[in-house]
Amino acid sequence: MHWKQSSDTDLPEDSGSQSNASPTATPGMKVVSTLYLNPQKSRSMDNIRLILFFTLAFLGLMLYQAWQQDYGIPAQTASQQQGATPSQQTNGGQETGGVPNVEVMAPAQSGAVPGAGDQGVSGQAGQVINVETDLLKLEISTKGGTVSRAFLIDYPVSLDRPDRKVELLSPNVPDLYIAQSGLIGSAKGKAPTHEEIYQSESSSYTLSDGVDQIEIPLVWQSGDGVTVTKTFTLKRGSYLIEVRHQIDNQSSDNLAVRDYGQLQRMEPQDDSSGFTTYTYTGGVYYNPTDKYEKIDFEDMAKKSLSVESDTGWLAMIEHYFLSAWVPPKEQVDHYYTNALPGSKYLIGSYSPTVTIEPGSQQELKRQLYIGPKLQDELEVIAEGLELSVDYGWLTVLAKPIFWLLKTIHDFVGNWGWAIIILTLLIKAAFYKLSETSYKSMANMRKFTPRMQALKDRYGDDKTRLNQAMMEMYKKEKINPLGGCLPILVQIPVFIALYWVLLESVELRQAPWILWIDSLSEKDPYFILPLIMGVSMFVQQKLNPAPPDPMQAKIMMSLPFVFTVFFAFFPAGLVLYWVVNNLVSILQQWYITRKIEQQAG
Repeated sequence: MHWKQSSDTDLPEDSGSQSNASPTATPGMKVVSTLYLNPQKSRSMDNIRLILFFTLAFLGLMLYQAWQQDYGIPAQTASQQQGATPSQQTNGGQETGGVPNVEVMAPAQSGAVPGAGDQGVSGQAGQVINVETDLLKLEISTKGGTVSRAFLIDYPVSLDRPDRKVELLSPNVPDLYIAQSGLIGSAKGKAPTHEEIYQSESSSYTLSDGVDQIEIPLVWQSGDGVTVTKTFTLKRGSYLIEVRHQIDNQSSDNLAVRDYGQLQRMEPQDDSSGFTTYTYTGGVYYNPTDKYEKIDFEDMAKKSLSVESDTGWLAMIEHYFLSAWVPPKEQVDHYYTNALPGSKYLIGSYSPTVTIEPGSQQELKRQLYIGPKLQDELEVIAEGLELSVDYGWLTVLAKPIFWLLKTIHDFVGNWGWAIIILTLLIKAAFYKLSETSYKSMANMRKFTPRMQALKDRYGDDKTRLNQAMMEMYKKEKINPLGGCLPILVQIPVFIALYWVLLESVELRQAPWILWIDSLSEKDPYFILPLIMGVSMFVQQKLNPAPPDPMQAKIMMSLPFVFTVFFAFFPAGLVLYWVVNNLVSILQQWYITRKIEQQAG
């Protein structure tokens, strides 16, 4: 990948165009034999389950910290107030940075375009055009046709304030976040950048009942016969906006132009309250070569992206939502980033040069997505766009989990019941492995009195105690590691499901039953975490106690520790863990009872 040093213009200069096998009896015997030959190493066997529990606890702490970042209540800013008036905004988008400074012709033929301090042809700030569909409420400035504000009608900020909608785009500092587009001409004034002033026939457009789409036309004219009509097309039931530049060249000269689309935003203020941040906010782009690449604000400040590719897209993403520019599929666009003064950052792309002869017309278009990360819809819009739902390094596991969860939801119509059914299916899939593990633990429990007798016999002589225990394991064909397998299997599933519940906007504010009105937020009365803690305590009682009293005390404290962790987890994740524990208890009780009856 080739990078260029960043500058204070909107665009860079144009470049010219582990193994997962489960332990069986045989491997188990090998482990015992090895430990028998090395008595000092056998001490670690008693600690394996304890280490696994602490590993899970550590993962829980990290997940809790990420949850705090994602669900902590940030300080409200001016941009979060839906009732803001145009007079409270930043002068219709004047604080939007500069204009592309790209040479679309040979240096001798090209002309400069307005710089960062230019406020447009007439110095006007532009007027606001209000647009409303069934899903979006937008404000488009006649200055450049910039989409300066966007509300998502179906997504309230909180359940307590259903009338207050998520504001994804905003013209206000310090939450500036806008979508800009325009044309780069062969000379100044030959084509409208996002700094030029358009004319509009109306200041308000609404998608009426019975109408499937609306168009918002903006018109710009040069002084020598060039007319550009910039049209926004919005359709019912869609967050995708088509942006077309219709160029009519009635001048006496050839007109060379490129169209571009870029997203500009300020880096969000840190409201993490000291907790570790996971959910990514920043720029991303996709192409067949680099696939899904993140470019955070720090990267933009250090160096500018300069990549050419077809079949790609670019976006600014955050927790549940994104805005993205999608060029035509086979069009080779030049992708760039830049850092502007005032902590403003750009990611965008521009098309190849198109030459329009006198008396001719040309249409250039691209698509703008403003909305939630709905994976099914994003997958249809552009290749790889669904990857903006960031499941991290467990994407390969999280995506099928989400697909299965969504399929179940399509039948039952409730995400809570879907989580319960998914848990039962996961337990059924791993039943044989769980059965082997529970049998191992039941056998260990059966030999607990003999282990205690050995401990009483050898006292503090750890070496002889471990040798005697290894001899007993070998004689009775017990694999002491077998009981740890359910934990090893559940850890990746647990983490993958966590990211599914955390990152999937489909589960945002989704209710279950009774007091659980949002599965993506913590249980307001901590009932599920308490049930989870009790179920974990019962599981501890079904397992053989560690021979070391200190280890036994630590193990018995873990249900309390996990209850505290899970008290602040999304209710959907706690629901999964509760059902998982309850089913595990039933399975373990049944298998243990069966073994005891056979022994009797």
